[in-house]
This record gives sequence, C-alpha cells and structure tokens, in this order.
Amino acid sequence: MSGQHVKYEKRNVHDKQLFVFYLSVFMQPNPTLESGDPDSSAVENPTDISRFDQLDLSPVMLAALRKLGYETPSPIQAQVIPAALDGNDIIGQARTGTGKTAAFFIPILELLDPLRQCPTPQALILVPTRELAEQVYQEVCRLAYGCKTACCVLAGGKHMRRQIRQLQEGTQVVVGTPGRVYDHIQRRTFKTSRLWCVVLDEADRMLDIGFRPAIEKILRACPKDRQTMLLSATLPPEIQRLTKRYLEDPVHINCSSTQVAVETIEQRYFSVKQPDKFPTLIKLLKREQPRQAIIFCRTKRGTDRLKMSLDRELRQIPQLAKLRLACIHGDMNQRDRDRVFADLRSGKLDVLVATDVVGRGIDVSTVSHIINYDIPLDCDDYVHRVGRTGRMGREGIAFTFVTADEGPQLTAIELNINLLLERDSFEEATKSAPAEEENTNVVDDEPPKKKRRLFPAKKKSNDRLARVGSRR
Repeated sequence: MSGQHVKYEKRNVHDKQLFVFYLSVFMQPNPTLESGDPDSSAVENPTDISRFDQLDLSPVMLAALRKLGYETPSPIQAQVIPAALDGNDIIGQARTGTGKTAAFFIPILELLDPLRQCPTPQALILVPTRELAEQVYQEVCRLAYGCKTACCVLAGGKHMRRQIRQLQEGTQVVVGTPGRVYDHIQRRTFKTSRLWCVVLDEADRMLDIGFRPAIEKILRACPKDRQTMLLSATLPPEIQRLTKRYLEDPVHINCSSTQVAVETIEQRYFSVKQPDKFPTLIKLLKREQPRQAIIFCRTKRGTDRLKMSLDRELRQIPQLAKLRLACIHGDMNQRDRDRVFADLRSGKLDVLVATDVVGRGIDVSTVSHIINYDIPLDCDDYVHRVGRTGRMGREGIAFTFVTADEGPQLTAIELNINLLLERDSFEEATKSAPAEEENTNVVDDEPPKKKRRLFPAKKKSNDRLARVGSRR
C-alpha cells in the first residue's frame, strides 16, 4: 500500500464507483505476494511442454494417461512433475480445477517400490476433508491403471478396524485427513519409518479448519530425509511459516494467474433484501434451468431449512418439479455424505444445497451453476465456491446474493479476484418498481425518525401507562 491511508466508507451495493477507487489505490503489482516467498526459487511457465511424453514418464504411465484421455499437461502438471521426479521439495500454487492431484501423484507412482519389497507406507497424502480423501483415492486408482498399487484411505467416519487391517496387509500409499492419520500414528498401526514422500494438498484449507497441530505432529513423526510437496491455492503467512520449518530448499511453482477468478466463469450478483432471497432464488432457477447447480449456505441449519423450503416450493412449479434435490453439511453421517457425492458425480442430483464442506477440492465437472445464497465471509471461500464450476476449461456461471449491509464483503471479494462483478436483475422487477429501489436506498441510509409523543409517558408498578404529573 506504500504508506497510503484511505478512509473506508460503507459501500452501497448499487454503487460501483468505490470499487474503481479501491482498485486504483490498492491493486498495484506486488512481486513478493505473487511469488509467496522471495527467498524460494520460482519456476516460470514452460512453453515447450505440450505432451506428456515430453516429461520422461514410463510407458506404463503414458498408457494409463492415454486411457484416461489426458493429452496435454496443465501448467501445474508440466512444472511439478519434472521437479518432483528430481526429488525436490515443492510449493505448488495453482487455482482450483487445474489438475493438482495428477501433478503430485504421477511422480509418486513412478518412484514407488513394489509392495513385496516394502509393505509399509511409502507416500502419505494429507487432505482437509473426508470427501476429498475419497476423491483423491479414486483418482489414484485411475492413474495406477496397468500398475497394481496398494492404497488405503484413513479418514473419519470409516471403520477403524478395517483401516487397521488394510495397513497390516500392506499398503504403498495412504490418503487421509490429519486427525485420523495422527490417531493411527499414536496407535502405532501406521508405521512412518519407510515414508519418503509427504503431500499436503489444499494446505490453506487444512490450516483454516485447525489442523495445524496435527500436521506438525505428523511431519515430526516422518523421516527427516523425506520429500515434501505442499499444494495450495493461496499462500497466507501461516503456510509460509510452515514451509520454512518443514521444507528444505523448496522449488516454488506459481501457476496462479494475477486474476484469481477463472476466465471461463461468468460472475454476477443480485442486490436483494433478506426476506426476498428465497423468491429471488426461485425466479433464478426458473430463468436459468441449470443442468446441475450447487447452492451454498453459511450454516448447517440454514442448509436444512433451505432444502426443505425448496422441496415444498418446487413441487408446485411444473418446469422445476423434476429437479432432484439433496443437501450436505458436516453434521450428516459419513454414509449419507458419500451417497450424496456419488449421486452428484453420477448426475442423479440436479441441485445440491451445501455448506463449505464441498467448497474445496471436490471435482465434479458437470456443475454448471453456483449460487451463493449466503455471501461467504472469507474471500478465499468465494474463490473456492466459484471454482466448483468451470472445471478444466469448461464454462460456468456463478451468482451471489448480496444484501444492503453486505456491500463491504462484496467489495473485498472484487478486490481479491481483481474483477468487477456484474449486477443482475429480473426485467419485470426493474420495470415495475424503479422508484422502490430509490426508496430502499434512502431507508437504508437514514432510518425513519420516531414520532414525538405529546405527553411523555412512564411505566408504573402496576404496568399501566400514566402521564407524568397525573394523580396517583
């Protein structure tokens, strides 16, 4: 900010001029922020790698990639794979939906020892949620086509005895959440002595939800001469401190563009009053007719209430009656959460009402619409919510509902993504009540004055009102 001090004023969501002013003051290029750590060595985007066979991969791996339809490596894959094959510690920074899982797991597959030579885990992949652990596991199984690989998932909500039995029978790769992995380490059912690679996927999210103590205990229990790869969409100071302590001379690979928002995602907002959110949502679903949509709420109770309200309302609307609904949040048991995600991936669900439990890392390429029913309080959460659509270059659209007192949050999001969100509205609303919007602005800025009483009143002990000075 170079010593500039700007007085902040409350922003009305109908007025965009303040955003332009903030953009001119604050959005100056900062090489330190772009690189994350000025001391780490950065890698430029390679322009000469256009095929996977240029990455010095084995014929078995190239055959698996061809079977999966992988032709051209993404920028994060083109840079991480060679550096990882050389044994470097890596800080990989890339936005969501760019193929980070394949970027770190292809080198692991190439360097794994056979199970008969090393029956204990050789690689550990830590992720923030159970759903992401299951997703990474599925991707691991797909990439391991043609090369038998023993992999298990250590996450909450699953049977502990089954996980212990898998570890005892022998496994090469472990995918898990920090809490459950550390639980196994304490029980001594997870032997870390032969680990040579540890991956921290979605590291910023793991720290956000309080996993830092467990992560540090796990890293201290692993061999010191391991290879560590950290992948994250953002690099806040807490992550930079973690990398300085546990990574050795890391190669910093920054594939996140200066514009955080994905170009293939159209982003708009609706200015609404709190009571008008639900009617606006119904109108939006009527207009858009989404192929598959995720509606984000801020709380678990709000998610349940909105899902029940949609169930009742959509049955009465012929054009929306066939939409298949479900909801998901952290209070649901693991079996129900797995079933909902399976239905979402298979296309059996049309609309999913969710909290931020699906805001990170979940890869469902068929999602066409994102609706932020409640605006997120954190700018990074907005980026990850919107990133559930527009995956791997596909087009998508995101809508955000903004009330009059949420203008500062919208401004902060726009500054973070370096993009001005387009205001959306319904034609009938704008034609029928242009004057009402002006009146609401006046009401929001200046609360109505209370009427003066002709006689001041006070409350007596018998709860009756009497004028001051009247007889008792």
